[in-house]
Amino acid sequence: MKGQEWYQADDVAAEYDDKRFSRGGQLIDFREKAAVLDALSPLEDKRVLEIACGTGRFTVMLADRGADVVGLDISAAMLQQGRKKAQAAGVADNLEFLRGDAGRLPFPDDHFDTVVAMRFFHLADDPHAFLQEMRRVSRGQIVFDTFNRYSTRSIYNWALPMGSRLYSAREVHALLEANDLSLSNVSDDFLLPYGLYRITPNVLASPLRSLDRLLGNAPFVDRLSSVSYWDATVDEPVE
Repeated sequence: MKGQEWYQADDVAAEYDDKRFSRGGQLIDFREKAAVLDALSPLEDKRVLEIACGTGRFTVMLADRGADVVGLDISAAMLQQGRKKAQAAGVADNLEFLRGDAGRLPFPDDHFDTVVAMRFFHLADDPHAFLQEMRRVSRGQIVFDTFNRYSTRSIYNWALPMGSRLYSAREVHALLEANDLSLSNVSDDFLLPYGLYRITPNVLASPLRSLDRLLGNAPFVDRLSSVSYWDATVDEPVE
């Protein structure tokens, strides 16, 4: 995947959350966490794997709400930030962080109730293979997000340090069907680009978000949304 060396650098990991989820970026963080909680709740005693867990934004949140969580990432520096976050939240004993490759998950078949991959599929060079591996280790549910082909992100996509694969809804539906997954729910959000929120002071970010939501409610505008949140269930094998 493009940008692996950049992503694994110590200084990138140390600044990752502040650069992306401070200022107006806090609204992105809030929305992404809400999407995950809506899809996974109730969480108590649910066994969850988060792929590309990064600094543990979701991993720690899920453990704090009673899930049995494993967070996997390719970056040792990112995982170290996640462990610090778990210690600060008092959930270090309730989760496990592992360094590993999402294309070769070190778990048996049907090992988890749910597999989550947020901020991952835009980096995937072979999304079918990654989704197939997620499907293998999940016995119930897969939750992930994608950045969308017809969004404002396409304007500045080339400038991103790790690149960004953009998806059409048709492409994602084909991926789900090819991996024996049924769509339970999808929601689309953020007409305005993420980068705009990150440079916007807090005092202006909330009105900007309100405008974004208002525009997003217009007919047929969902196709222009920056991101889609997908909640899929594992199909039962045919006897």
